[in-house]
Amino acid sequence: MMRPDLSTRIAGIFHGPIATPWADKAPTAIHKSPVHGLQQIDFDGFTGDAQADLTVHGGADKAIHHYASDHYRLWQDEEEMPLTSVPAAFGENIASLGMTEDTLCIGDILRLGTAVVQISQGRQPCWKLGHYTGNTRMPYLFQKTGRTGWYYRVLEPGTAQTGDTITLMERRQSGWTVQRVTRARLTRKISPEDAAVLARMEDLAAGWRAAFTCMAEGDTGEDTRARLIGARE
Repeated sequence: MMRPDLSTRIAGIFHGPIATPWADKAPTAIHKSPVHGLQQIDFDGFTGDAQADLTVHGGADKAIHHYASDHYRLWQDEEEMPLTSVPAAFGENIASLGMTEDTLCIGDILRLGTAVVQISQGRQPCWKLGHYTGNTRMPYLFQKTGRTGWYYRVLEPGTAQTGDTITLMERRQSGWTVQRVTRARLTRKISPEDAAVLARMEDLAAGWRAAFTCMAEGDTGEDTRARLIGARE
């Protein structure tokens, strides 16, 4: 399979601790700050970073979140974010320019510094995103625009720092861009045939494969209130 010549540099790396910034809401680690120097990456992601709820963030399939800084200007031009907004405003771990959801595919294997990572899924926006950005429409806008960023699983631990190169090493699922798959997952608008292909795609995160299995069987309903509104049982 042909591999596009795709490479960029890390513009920023961000870590954050678990905190409880909102009364009567679950804890979060969405607030990330820049870190400098070599950062260790293991199978759970950056060793200096934290995730508050491993059922929705973190873990092997969502070890590192990468967001394209290319999108910030679009959000600002649309007046959905202040002009002062800078990377990590969405809680991402990595910022860069030149790689986006429509140039990367599920299953892509990249060298990140000295580590080797693989794109496992896009991001499912939740209520925390709206609270953190101060724009309660942001979870909806993430879904509408497809500007969600993506998650990596770590195949080979290593180190990375700002300025290091991110390079595409292998393309395994040509045509299944992050944007295409994420849009299908979030909107649940997909043919049963395509859903069946994604349900069998081992490079895709296990949770998303399960969701596409349901869609392939004709079940496209999903209660998203807890994710988007923050409803608690």
